[in-house]
Parts: sequence; C-alpha cells; structure tokens
Amino acid sequence: MADAKTIATYDAKAGEYADLVASDQPDSTLQSFIELMPAGAHVLDLGCGPGTASMHMQNAGLRPDPVDASSGMIAIAKEKFHLDARLATFDDISGEGVYDGIWANFSLLHAAPEDLPRYFQTLATAAKPNGIFHVGMKTGDGIARDAINRLYTYVTVDALKTLFTDAGFDVIYVKEGREAGLAGTIDPYVIMRGKKN
Repeated sequence: MADAKTIATYDAKAGEYADLVASDQPDSTLQSFIELMPAGAHVLDLGCGPGTASMHMQNAGLRPDPVDASSGMIAIAKEKFHLDARLATFDDISGEGVYDGIWANFSLLHAAPEDLPRYFQTLATAAKPNGIFHVGMKTGDGIARDAINRLYTYVTVDALKTLFTDAGFDVIYVKEGREAGLAGTIDPYVIMRGKKN
C-alpha cells in the first residue's frame, strides 16, 4: 500500500528533487548498470522520480519504462525529458519475462517491510532470465519518517541479500556508503544487484 504522506512530499518537492538529481552524465552507479544491459534493453525504472536515470538510459540506447507513484514527478519526467513515464505504484507492476533490467534506486525503501518479499517476487517474475535487478536502500532497522514526512523501511545488508535470494536472484554486487538526500541528513545505504537465476 503506497504511503499517501510520502507521495504528497514528492509531489510538493518534485522540482526541488529534480534539481538535486540533475546531471549531464550518468553517475558511476548508473553507468555500471547500463554497461550490464544488452543493446536496446527494456528496463523498468521503478520509482523513476523526475526521470533523470531514464533519460540517461534512453541516451545510451536502452528502452526505459519509467514509473512513479508521484504525479508531480511524472509531470517533470514527461515535460523535461519527453519520457513516456506513467503513474504507478509498486502494486501495479505485473508481467512475466518483460524486462532485461530493473532499476529500483532508492524507491523500494518506501515500501512496507511486510510487502517487500511480495514485491521482490513480482519483480523477479517480470524480469527476463539472467535479468539484472538493481536496488538501493537505506541501511538500519525498522521503519521511520524523515524530517519531510517520507516513510522509510530500513534494511540490513543480510536481510536485503535474503530478499534477493528468496526471489530467485544471485547477488552479484554489493556496495555500502553514506550520502545526503532530499531531507539533508547523511544516511548509510547499500546498493545491491542480483541476476535472475
């Protein structure tokens, strides 16, 4: 179930967020994901925000499918980058063997913890054999709202690995770090990628 307060924050701050993530070139994390994709790969950009990552993917010859639960973000993705972005929540994702890659970069952290196993299974079904699933999450325990009212689910690295493996992915990449986000706090995070087995 999508959190209404989180979506309202992203609607209200869509322009500010778009400025925060604006870039002329993909960062090293996105670039390394793009390099794992076959030519013309169909990629689900789950929680696409203002569409920056999808724009870089499209420029690299991929076929992104940008979705987000925030109408404010979708509007920017369409207007700024002319993307065929669509309004959708995690519960709206379906299909079997559709995507070569799934880019869920700091989006699934807004899902309720009890829903994460189900979403990972749905995304595994939507991925093609050998498809690559990229996830960024904040690390820690429990759930909490940040200073701008977004609801987060925190995970440990081991718990995230379990979500991947239980859904049928072999973990192929793990990176931990700390970074400032929209709320201004510097938080620990993990980037993890799995390959559908």
